[in-house]
Amino acid sequence: MTSIEETSMAAERPVAGLADERVDHRFKALPPDAAGLTVGDLAAERRNLFTGGFTTPVLALSAESVEHNLVLLETYARRHGLAFAPHGKTSMAPQLFARQLEHGAWGITAAVPHQARVYREFGVQRIFLANELVDAVALAWLAGELDADPEFHFVCYVDSVRGVELMDEALRAAGASRPVDVVVELGAGEGARTGARTEADCAAVADAVAAAGTLRLAGVAGYEGEVPDATGERVRDWLRRLVALAEEFDAAGRFAALDAGEPIVISAGGSAWFDAVADVFAEIPELSSPVLKLLRSGAYVSHDDGHYRHLTPFNRVPEEGALQPAFRLWAQVVSRPTGEQAFLNAGKRDAAYDLDLPQAQVVRSARDGSVRAATGIGITGLSDQHAWVRTDEGAELEVGDWVGLGLSHPCTSFDKWQLIPLVEADGTVTDYIRTFF
Repeated sequence: MTSIEETSMAAERPVAGLADERVDHRFKALPPDAAGLTVGDLAAERRNLFTGGFTTPVLALSAESVEHNLVLLETYARRHGLAFAPHGKTSMAPQLFARQLEHGAWGITAAVPHQARVYREFGVQRIFLANELVDAVALAWLAGELDADPEFHFVCYVDSVRGVELMDEALRAAGASRPVDVVVELGAGEGARTGARTEADCAAVADAVAAAGTLRLAGVAGYEGEVPDATGERVRDWLRRLVALAEEFDAAGRFAALDAGEPIVISAGGSAWFDAVADVFAEIPELSSPVLKLLRSGAYVSHDDGHYRHLTPFNRVPEEGALQPAFRLWAQVVSRPTGEQAFLNAGKRDAAYDLDLPQAQVVRSARDGSVRAATGIGITGLSDQHAWVRTDEGAELEVGDWVGLGLSHPCTSFDKWQLIPLVEADGTVTDYIRTFF
């Protein structure tokens, strides 16, 4: 198995090639006069987001906040003895994956085969797929990847006997020579999402894995964010069930196929309850092999100004630090039909809106470039390409002004932009983050 440092280096090599991509009409908001330049050449110009020819709307990612968040989770995971495989579905940005690996990540989590293919294209050597993988075509591809690269480490969920049968059938048909590591997923309760619902169901799935020559049981896992009516107590109760399941499996010799010294995987941890995961995983007793306590939180890299700002565990443990929202969507006032109403040129095609509406935070004057708080200015709705703005009496806002918007839910912010400027506090664009959704 490769070291974390080797994993990071493997991811860095192809990521560097992204700088060679040509800037053109595919990438919204980038300066028209930059067409034909490579991304690397444009980044080297260090243009200013506000005066360097960018068009509105434009999504910006704070360079300082991204770095702060990367360091904070690296420190948190190390402090609590956790390995870390951040969920890549949030950003689907190989440059950010490389940064996460540089900051100590064990690997990157995926949800679907396409994401795993992107990861492999950019050299990610450890992938945790947090779903049962039953697509025969995807399994054939996986078998080829594992056979071609002895250093590639892949783990995925299993939660049904039928799923195990389908995996085994597809892998045999593909002529797989390396077994696929799987972890039995314990569901978070009745009415939750995926996962075997009872410990007896989990044992039946583990028995099926043992009977399948193409699979190897490597541990247990689940997602505490699906615990019904979640509270700290209920989440911890479920996490203790997960740990107890690992203990029972170990006592029964179910992890005997692992090589000597190879870790047993126990994995959980979204972006809302990783403090509970840290608490309960600290209680894991000694098992027959070392334990890889694998956290999978993904939204931390950009954080947000809405959903995760309210849910982050750092609200409960402020002494551990605080994440910083890294996104700001800049849109321009294109209409001011009345003293109480205005319209911006950004809408559902540009901003996350599935959980909360964007929040007006600051206004940059079109007259002199000065920046002021967006006092008395609120977003009331989104059309495809417009934001509906309600203004209080006397609120300072005119056609041409730029409005900086805070966003909620990183996953549906990243996916609307293929190339996102990485911007320093003074507006200097230092890089461009490429996404692959």
